[in-house]
Amino acid sequence: MPLFLTDEQAMLRDSARQFVSETAPVSHMRSLRDANDATGFSRGLWKQFAEMGFTSILIPETEGGLGLGHVEAGVVLEEIGRNLTPSPFLSTSVASVSALSTGGEALRGSWFPRIASGEAVVALAIDEGAKHRPSQIALKAERSGNGFKLTGTKSFVAHGHVADLIVVAARTAGSAGEDKGITLFAVEKGAANLSASPERLADASIAARLSFDGVEVDADAVIGEVDEGWTGLSRILSGTRAAASAEMLGVGGGAMDMTLGYLRERKQFGVPIGSFQALQHRAAHLYSEMEVARAAVLKAQQALDAGDANAERAALVAKAMTGLATTVAVQEGVQMHGGIGMTDEYDIGFYMKRGRVLGEMFGDTNWAADQLAKLSGY
Repeated sequence: MPLFLTDEQAMLRDSARQFVSETAPVSHMRSLRDANDATGFSRGLWKQFAEMGFTSILIPETEGGLGLGHVEAGVVLEEIGRNLTPSPFLSTSVASVSALSTGGEALRGSWFPRIASGEAVVALAIDEGAKHRPSQIALKAERSGNGFKLTGTKSFVAHGHVADLIVVAARTAGSAGEDKGITLFAVEKGAANLSASPERLADASIAARLSFDGVEVDADAVIGEVDEGWTGLSRILSGTRAAASAEMLGVGGGAMDMTLGYLRERKQFGVPIGSFQALQHRAAHLYSEMEVARAAVLKAQQALDAGDANAERAALVAKAMTGLATTVAVQEGVQMHGGIGMTDEYDIGFYMKRGRVLGEMFGDTNWAADQLAKLSGY
């Protein structure tokens, strides 16, 4: 499949680029940070995302959505990353929609319309430690009456403190490290014995530590099959990694554009510093790294949309490559801006912070490379 956007996808990109750059540029993120906003994003802007149709990209047409794919979702996420726009799009419209798609008709019928209209925010609760290690899920889900009782903790849950619904991966059998025995649950906001402790991250976004102290849910809260959730979770996480890579690609691209603009404008010895050959070489290297990452992300998205058996591998490649390329982009950006790049006056430092957080989400570069090696038999 060719590694470029179709005409329709290019039109969506142009629409998303104009909308996000006009309504939620970097100054929007700055204002939320400076106001110490406790939500972490603008609910009004989230409604505008819905009005544009972005929130329903992955929701099937038969259930009121646009019925598009991961390529289209990635197009929107790249523009979100390029403008550092605080938004629950990744966790709600990609990760959680993918999870709920495997749930029952009642669950989908209840939440898809609310997500599509921008009325609901949904979080994905997977990790329990400092690093992304989905195989180490230990939160217990024990049989209790007609349902289950959840006990344990989750960490690094984006928007978990304000989510209307939380998709939780729990262990109904086996022990940490085993694939067998994972089950996904839909836990609604306000559930008894569920508490959230929000924490502001390096990029000023907010994630939560969730505590489940015997949270009771009924059987209808189960997403998929009891004990057989690993396969579905792997598919969900592959799509989410590709989506996080697309947003990270936007962060790297935004940093690169800002840096190239600075090289053209900043003068030393009476000439633009972009005329210096050493900086030209570094800029060319940066551009090449970003293009390789872009190809890896698009390949992963296309594989996911096609139901390709190698989609998981492609998503891991995308996460690893984009993590490396974006790190180059933000570090070169700060260095080529000079000392002022370390100050709050210029936006380039915010790109470094957001790139660092996205790099950790759903597996960092080293973890993704290690998983890819294991899948290849190493």
